[in-house]
Amino acid sequence: MGVGGMDNPSKRRKLKAPRATRLLAVDAWIDSTLYEAGFKARETWENLTIFFRRFKVTGWRRGVVEIASESFTWGTVGAIAMVALAMPAFEETSKDWRSQGDYAVTFLDRYGNEIGQRGIIQRDSVPVDELPDHVIKAVLATEDRRFFEHFGIDFIGLARAMGENVRAKSVVQGGSTLTQQLAKNLFLTNERSMERKIKEAYLALWLEWNLTKKEILQLYLDRAYMGGGTFGIAAAADFYFDKNIKDVTVAEAAMLAGLFKAPGNYAPHINLPAARGRANVVLSNMVEAGLMTEGQVLSARLHPATSVDRAGRDSPDYFLDWAFEEVKKIAPKHGPHALVARTTIDMNLQKAAEESLEFHLRQNGPAYKFSEGAIVMVENNGAVRALVGGNDYGRSQFNRATRAMRQTGSSFKTYVYTAAMEAGFKPDDVISDGPITWAGWSPRNYTRGYAGRVTLASALIRSLNTVPVRLAKEHLGIPAIVEMAAKMGVESELNGHRTMVLGTSEMTVMDQATGHLTLANGGFAGSRHAITQLVTHSGQVVYDFSRDAPEPHRVVSEQAVASMNSIMVQIPETGTARRAALPGIRAAGKTGTTQAYRDAWFVGYTGNYTAAVWLGNDDFTSTRNMTGGTVPAMVWQRLMAYAHQNVELKPIPGIEAPFLDRKPAAAVASASAAEHDATAEQERPSILSARTTRLLVSMAEMFETAPALTTSAPSDNLSSL
Repeated sequence: MGVGGMDNPSKRRKLKAPRATRLLAVDAWIDSTLYEAGFKARETWENLTIFFRRFKVTGWRRGVVEIASESFTWGTVGAIAMVALAMPAFEETSKDWRSQGDYAVTFLDRYGNEIGQRGIIQRDSVPVDELPDHVIKAVLATEDRRFFEHFGIDFIGLARAMGENVRAKSVVQGGSTLTQQLAKNLFLTNERSMERKIKEAYLALWLEWNLTKKEILQLYLDRAYMGGGTFGIAAAADFYFDKNIKDVTVAEAAMLAGLFKAPGNYAPHINLPAARGRANVVLSNMVEAGLMTEGQVLSARLHPATSVDRAGRDSPDYFLDWAFEEVKKIAPKHGPHALVARTTIDMNLQKAAEESLEFHLRQNGPAYKFSEGAIVMVENNGAVRALVGGNDYGRSQFNRATRAMRQTGSSFKTYVYTAAMEAGFKPDDVISDGPITWAGWSPRNYTRGYAGRVTLASALIRSLNTVPVRLAKEHLGIPAIVEMAAKMGVESELNGHRTMVLGTSEMTVMDQATGHLTLANGGFAGSRHAITQLVTHSGQVVYDFSRDAPEPHRVVSEQAVASMNSIMVQIPETGTARRAALPGIRAAGKTGTTQAYRDAWFVGYTGNYTAAVWLGNDDFTSTRNMTGGTVPAMVWQRLMAYAHQNVELKPIPGIEAPFLDRKPAAAVASASAAEHDATAEQERPSILSARTTRLLVSMAEMFETAPALTTSAPSDNLSSL
């Protein structure tokens, strides 16, 4: 190109000069800005340091500051931890917790006799403003004197209660506010644990934030259990005094207020002297709180209340709670909500079940260190004839028969072997009882030995551990066993872990009874029920089980049922459940004991009835070496012996006759203790190694019989006793 073209070097330098200048300017601006920012930061930090030097403390004051600082830090950590624990409780607040189900139901037993009521219609709830002044004063003086002054948690009242308890060297006062008690009644159970108390405190704050004091008091008075199968102070006034709550006297109000603490202990129709003594305490509380004078309560002290005679009424409250939930499932959603429900309960069998549990709690509870139990008894047509959800409904309304999730131990093997029989196995098929490892887990039998090649029948009767594990691992698979349990009526969610085969999954007592009922009624599921008919007060039938319920459906083949029953009948005769043997009657069943003897089960059936029995402790503490073949089997035997009096005996499906044609069951049951204990060794529980406990903590207690150890994989290593 020519001299004047773009390739001239001098012209290129002239064009680049402005660009270079701009870049240098930007670089200088960045440098100066960073320098000035750093200078300002140092200056600010120096000023802050000079400012905070004014607050510098030395000597003992510094120690106080350090302690306060650490307390704040750990307090924050603790608060975050408590919030994390309380979060699951707030899931309940998203539900329709205000509603009591809308239904008002009167329940009848199988013969048409009234046995109780559940539900409340709005006109039954008397507004707080319409209640007598002395009723409100009696409740607040006893339950929460500072109710209108605190915000859900009363730290002053808590400190006072702690002081009184220390002074009396026993628990004479409680620190829970009325709001906390309402939170427990609405959302929580009676479980005694720190986790529940934390949830209770947070829910109390939530209630105070979302409700007025009047609404909280109204809910408390309407929802509290008051004994005798009654809920709410209005219903209690009608039940105990045959009066409207607006008409009760000071003496009667004091007796009603005394029920909130322990209705089972102070119900006047059961223990009038105790009820009057508690009412006198309430009157003293009213005077001490300054709500009434001694002269105003003197007449009530001199003329204590007397309840009407209710001796003939015995309400099966645990059954009614469950039956009420069943009503809400099957009743028309848009139909009449004041109903009469004819139920399946047989009050004679109900009382026999309660008596059997109470008898053995009294006779064997201290020796074996257990305090609770639950029973579900079902006729083999699916009708629930008895349900016991605990030792004392007045003390705890938590239904252990339908809500408590407990590990099943070896009683779960029923579902494993049923799946095997359904898959084509036979009782006389031979399988190896030998060492087996499954993903690092190596279960063994209690004796730490092996029986070699055994039949499936022998393995189940002796409750060997490696055989069901081998079946699950090599032939069935865990999903097939879970599916079989669900088909047989188990509604509890199973954990699906391989150790589930030996009973680490949790179930309810109702599930256990329902599952084994499938074998008792020939392989059909879907027949369990509590309600036979729902009618309106005018007589209109809105539900009839025989008409509206789905037909039972077969889930286990006849051949598999016959195979299972041929094995199960031998367990009470020659296996681990000989204490469950019935005199002259064929019975089948399976024992279960969980890790550290925390849970003991016996689930059994005849051709007429199926019953599941669980014994243990609410706080999951260990019993004293109680196995399923001891007290649970005896509870079952006592109930079933009564139930089979003067009834037509039916054969167990696949078993030709309902009668024992060999050695009488009574003789078997009275076998020597040494012989029984030798057999019982087959069903004792296992314990976990420390490393296994840490790794399998989500599965909790292990299983009844004897899983044992491997040294190859500590992550799933199970150690036996």
